[in-house]
Amino acid sequence: MTTSLTRRGLFATAAAVAMTAGFASTAMAQDCIQLRLSAVQSETDQRSVAMAEVFGPGVADFACFEPHYNGTLFAQGTELEAIARGNLEMSITSAQELAEYIPEFSIFTAGYVHQNAAHQVAVFNDDVFDNFAAAARETLGVELLAVMYLGRRHVNLRQTREELEVMTPADLEGVNLRMPGSEAWQFLGRALGAAPTPMAFTEVYTALQTGAVDGQDNPLPTVVDARFYEVTNQIALTSHLVDLNYVAISAEVFDSMSEDQQERVRQAAVDAAEFGRQRQLAMEEELAGFLREQGLEVYEPNLAAFRETVQAAYLESDFSDTWPEGVLERINELGE
Repeated sequence: MTTSLTRRGLFATAAAVAMTAGFASTAMAQDCIQLRLSAVQSETDQRSVAMAEVFGPGVADFACFEPHYNGTLFAQGTELEAIARGNLEMSITSAQELAEYIPEFSIFTAGYVHQNAAHQVAVFNDDVFDNFAAAARETLGVELLAVMYLGRRHVNLRQTREELEVMTPADLEGVNLRMPGSEAWQFLGRALGAAPTPMAFTEVYTALQTGAVDGQDNPLPTVVDARFYEVTNQIALTSHLVDLNYVAISAEVFDSMSEDQQERVRQAAVDAAEFGRQRQLAMEEELAGFLREQGLEVYEPNLAAFRETVQAAYLESDFSDTWPEGVLERINELGE
């Protein structure tokens, strides 16, 4: 696998601020291993809650876990550089961020690679992930401890199911679907069979209300938070992107620990990820029920047809040029 940096070099970016959180008493210990986590999400985000309630207590007798929220310690997108420079111990990073340095990670940003939350874990724990983990270590000095489930993106439309039932990509032909503006997102929209339209998120509600677009794609919590259910009539549970984060720690810091401490840090990260995963899955189930109560049709299309079509589109495109041979096939084998 390639390990050359594909972004600008590793250089100083953001200054630390004097915010500390959690486990203050442990932080006073003289032999405490400092584990500062730079996080872009808020302290109430399910990832933050999982790390605070599960990871921190799991390592509290030998490590000082200090989470810093809302990008106050390092700005979003600079955390991996900070770890590589030795200025930060931990982060919660994405496949998109890792792909900026290690292009092969782009496979985990593509539609229908991960099928669900359990599939993410199976892929992370399989030998197929070993080379990816090794590249993160060699290129960035990062040890990936666990995979976190963030949720599934679905297609949310103005049309009723009677007007348009979405069972295969062919059913989305001509559907004006708002997608984020980057080429990667627009490509995914086209691969789904739709006519994707780039649009700022703040404009989506009005565009749905007026019919400027037929629909949008987002996880169910976003559909509820943004009140898109007020101006749409159905959600096809396409699960076209099963989003994830990785719990990452400085390899240098990790290697300085005893074997027992390393095992406990890894297990604490796995336990935190599982805690957050179950909370997220429960919330998605609850929100699906809420949306049905609001009158929306919520149903699952032919996911096999979508997966086959979308993966074929990626394999025929430049997006798959950096994917290691045979990896997609192995990932598919680990799924349903």
